[in-house]
Amino acid sequence: MRVVTWKRIRDFLSRHPRAAEPLKNWYQVARGAVWENLQDVRRVYPHADLVAVASGNVVTVFNIGGNKYRLIAAIHYNRQRVYVLRILTHAEYDKDRWKDSL
Repeated sequence: MRVVTWKRIRDFLSRHPRAAEPLKNWYQVARGAVWENLQDVRRVYPHADLVAVASGNVVTVFNIGGNKYRLIAAIHYNRQRVYVLRILTHAEYDKDRWKDSL
């Protein structure tokens, strides 16, 4: 998969350096993956979930770093692209405000 964009990950890491190892691991796994559907994703990330957002789109939410962080992505299986939309702490994610802006 092609991961778009590393910049969002880098920006999050500048504020949350403890997330470096798990996010870099996720990035490497995603870059090397050939996912065709959610079932393929769940073979590697069993707790990945689909979530509907305000725009009507569906995003994939990954639990990162032992459930400390959430990476929210749009996966385009047909184009083999993963668009990193948001990375949040568990507390930020639980507020649910992020759904309104996607």
